[in-house]
Amino acid sequence: MQKFWTAVAVTAAMVAAPAARSETLADALISAYKTSHLLDKNQAVLRAADEDAAVALAQLRPVIAFSTQATWTKLDNAFTNSLFTGVQGPFYTESTDASAQLTASFLIYAGGRGKMAVDAARESVLSTREALVNVEQQVLLAAVSAYVDMRLQAEIVALRESNVRLISQELQAAKDRFDVGEVTLTDVSLAEARRAAAQSGLAAAQGALEVARERYKAAIGHYPGKLAGLPKLPYAAKSEEAARAIAVRNHPVIKQAGHEVKISDIRVKIAEAAFLPTVSSSLTVNEDWRTGTGNTVAGIKFSDTIYQGGERSALYRKALAGKEAAAAAQLQAVVDVSEGVGQAWSNVMVQQASIQAGGLQVTAAQKAFDGVREEATLGARTTLDVLNAEQELLNARAAKLQSEASRYVGVYQLLSTMGQLTAEQLNLGITTYDPEAYYNAVKKAPLTSTRGKKLDKILEKIGR
Repeated sequence: MQKFWTAVAVTAAMVAAPAARSETLADALISAYKTSHLLDKNQAVLRAADEDAAVALAQLRPVIAFSTQATWTKLDNAFTNSLFTGVQGPFYTESTDASAQLTASFLIYAGGRGKMAVDAARESVLSTREALVNVEQQVLLAAVSAYVDMRLQAEIVALRESNVRLISQELQAAKDRFDVGEVTLTDVSLAEARRAAAQSGLAAAQGALEVARERYKAAIGHYPGKLAGLPKLPYAAKSEEAARAIAVRNHPVIKQAGHEVKISDIRVKIAEAAFLPTVSSSLTVNEDWRTGTGNTVAGIKFSDTIYQGGERSALYRKALAGKEAAAAAQLQAVVDVSEGVGQAWSNVMVQQASIQAGGLQVTAAQKAFDGVREEATLGARTTLDVLNAEQELLNARAAKLQSEASRYVGVYQLLSTMGQLTAEQLNLGITTYDPEAYYNAVKKAPLTSTRGKKLDKILEKIGR
């Protein structure tokens, strides 16, 4: 018996003790952040939203277009020459022409639709940023879960291996007692059946460990080596209500829904402005290079739609419906986040209670096993009694390990529901993606110049 639990303790210590090159949870989280393709994808989506803001701003600027045209014409007059003049032979005429046109146009008035489009694009950028924060939380939570699960499955395998060794010892003892007539062949068969079951359980645990390795690689970016012990859990909140209040203020899903409400409100105003006329100006310069003549035309255009089959009214009503949907979505986001906090908090409390109960169960199962085994040596207990007591002890230890792992991940899940599970909040000490850098480089819709060079540097950094 002592050998069994000594082996378990040694294996657990190997998993938990931080060796010189052991990977810590912080290391795993940093790796997950740096190698996540999901983050890469959503960072690119955010940059696309940044460019939408630049496109919206560009619509407010003049449009200058330039065009040139050159033509060469060859006219065959052979038939006409022969018919009317009687002169035979080919007769051709050639001509060339070249011209250039420069046009500048500018929208003077459109009911404020251009400015509102810029505002909507800005809100879309802010909304996409919050979506990126939520993705970051998902990536980090998956990394924590994979790290803890890898350690848990390794510990379960260690338990199962020691279980097989112990039952093998019990089987040998049963055979020895059978040889001297202390037990029957039935006791030996029971021990053999239990060892086969233990070997099956070990194979299942080893399979779960391989699954955990693959999950670890998917979440963190590489296969696990030696893993260090779990660090102290981060502080979440002093109460469920405090956690819920933090979540309602800070969760990216709720913030994103707030920006979507603002976008929908702007869209309603844009739909209203569509009923107003537009005023634009234009300037066109033409030059005929063959004749050396040209002209300049300047004008102002006032336009409005008298009838469009009810399309503008339908678009306005659609915008109103979108505003109502966005407002309802914001309220539902608060409900969902609040529910998530409650569930996460309850889960942590349940797992905490399970750990306490599991500790008592392990202590009691240990005493029961020691007593049953001692009584078996005196003939007061059967081999089956010993095997059942050992199985109870194994199950108790495995359940306690599972509760400890679930509680640990549960605290990080609670942080995620509160909107606090980010690289910055966890103090990982790494350079994170700066959403302002790219936006500030493109928000004025640069063409070239120093701002364009700055943008090139940012793109190069992102590429690295």
